[in-house]
Amino acid sequence: MANRMILNETAYIGPGAVDNIVPEIQNRGLKKALVVTDPDLIKFGVTAKVTKKLDNAGVAYEVFDRVKANPTIANVKDGVAAFEKAGADVLVAIGGGSAIDTAKAVGIIAANPDHADVRSLEGAVQTKNKSVPILAVSTTAGTAAEVTINYVITDEEKHRKFVCVDPHDIPVVAVVDPDMQSSMPKGLTAATGMDALTHAIEGYITKGAWELTDAIHLKAIEIISRSLRSAVAGEGKGREDMALGQYVAGMGFSNVGLGIVHSMAHPLGAVYDTPHGVANAIILPTVMEYNASATGEKYREIARAMGVKGVDAMTQEEYRKAAVGAVRALSKDVGIPVKLSDVGVREEDVQFLSESALADACTPGNPKDTSVEEIAALYRSML
Repeated sequence: MANRMILNETAYIGPGAVDNIVPEIQNRGLKKALVVTDPDLIKFGVTAKVTKKLDNAGVAYEVFDRVKANPTIANVKDGVAAFEKAGADVLVAIGGGSAIDTAKAVGIIAANPDHADVRSLEGAVQTKNKSVPILAVSTTAGTAAEVTINYVITDEEKHRKFVCVDPHDIPVVAVVDPDMQSSMPKGLTAATGMDALTHAIEGYITKGAWELTDAIHLKAIEIISRSLRSAVAGEGKGREDMALGQYVAGMGFSNVGLGIVHSMAHPLGAVYDTPHGVANAIILPTVMEYNASATGEKYREIARAMGVKGVDAMTQEEYRKAAVGAVRALSKDVGIPVKLSDVGVREEDVQFLSESALADACTPGNPKDTSVEEIAALYRSML
């Protein structure tokens, strides 16, 4: 069976990348944009870095800024209504995963009205039409939503998140400009950076991994591991490298899937509104230990990419411990909480969380087959 790779038509990565937004809109003959963003990015002037360029070029647009940190079905429906009311023909998503995920759902529904029921988009849905054009401008160095075919929506009524996987939703243009990420506070930089590391590690060990994505993920692990501490410290080179590293990770995992770190993190966001990157960071080392027996020699290469010395002289048990230890050390150094109870997880919710995690779209990609009981034991071990 052939392996498939889906990437953006065009990506601009590095300082000054935002200068390409207006030419891309104009060269594609697009007339009016709906800018999808969130209130904080407007408040702190981040969105204006793009809208001023639209103003100066005379590009028509309206703003939809009601995106939540964990976007909901209601968010998406409101966004679709705003897109239709504006008479827009392009979406400019400015934000992290939340804004870009919202734009993906809006763009898919706008082009596929038969999927107006947002829940109908769950899983690997083959929609008929490509999304309306999306230009995705990332403001965090973690989710890589600008290059993936995935998005995540929260069903508040059922207290769950669901993953949507659709090749038609990928933004036509990705804009990864470290200047758009320069206002991230330390905590957000740490959380989104650990999210990116989780993408790279899970993508590397997932059942669907193959030679090309292995190379991509190992490079992402290397870049993220050497850069995240300095990015959290506010150093410009670290932030620039993290902008690249998280995008590289997205190139890979979008095409091969993830595993139960994400499956277990998604219910935490739905039930407790836990920041996704924090949830991933807490869960990642424990699940790495759980998955180790199903990963062959891959943990040796993870340890090597994370800068561990002498891995070739280590036994399998030693390099597996070294890989997990390097992840724990990085997480600690950037200030991530250690226990799930630190973010409000309760014992009485473990059964529901475990059932939700097993049903998550990311679970089949885990290198080791699992069960509700084993996932529950993992949750309890981290309380």
